[in-house]
Amino acid sequence: MRIIGGKHRGAKLYTLEGLNTRPTLDRVKESLFNILQFELPEATILDLFAGSGALGLEAISRGASKAILCDQSKDAIHIIEQNVEKLKAKSKVQIFQKSYLSALEILKTQNEKFDIVFLDPPYDMDFAEIASQKIAEYDLLKENASVIIETDQTEKVVLNIEKSNLFDIVDQRKYGRVTLLFLKRK
Repeated sequence: MRIIGGKHRGAKLYTLEGLNTRPTLDRVKESLFNILQFELPEATILDLFAGSGALGLEAISRGASKAILCDQSKDAIHIIEQNVEKLKAKSKVQIFQKSYLSALEILKTQNEKFDIVFLDPPYDMDFAEIASQKIAEYDLLKENASVIIETDQTEKVVLNIEKSNLFDIVDQRKYGRVTLLFLKRK
């Protein structure tokens, strides 16, 4: 896995070993960041299920001013720390080793607001839907912010997002079995 654009283009990232993680494919990541390119300069990013931190660090490489990377796995946090160190991005990155619900609670108390939120949780859970509801409830988004969900269970996630009536799905992009859903707050 590598950074595919911006200041750190070509930098190889450390990754998590094993089958419990599924990093965003380079072609999906490239398409995602092409779509977001005009939103990235000086943006504040939340990567809630960060894994190796690749999405948040790609955003930093492309001009985001700050990224908060959260994962509850100790192993993931270790990899994120190595990647942040490798890119010398410590001044722009904050790392949380917390469950996504605990991290959102903390961000609420800190009055954080985000321009872009990445939600790439385990596909077989309702974490993306629950997280998006909490993000809206805790008022963690700046005006016109984007929430991007990566899933392979598109119909279920779309149905749950529509039921919540908190977000509009403004775009959907399918890449093989993976779909990116782009949400904007109603």
